[in-house]
Amino acid sequence: MSSTKSVAQMKPGEVAIIAGFKDEYISVKLMEMGCLPGVPVRFNFTAPFGDPICISVSGYELSLRLEEAATISIVQ
Repeated sequence: MSSTKSVAQMKPGEVAIIAGFKDEYISVKLMEMGCLPGVPVRFNFTAPFGDPICISVSGYELSLRLEEAATISIVQ
């Protein structure tokens, strides 16, 4: 059984499927922005100092802080 991975642990170019969320409060905001369970997410790049990151989800690009990205569980 593999451990749960989050969007914050993805590498540039990697694609995964959103499985769920670890923080109920932040999940509401993320779902309003298109981060829904079952939706593919692509990790595009990290800002020069490592935070924030840029992902593609639901047809657009989204910048997230690492602490927010860490609350999004993924499956490969």
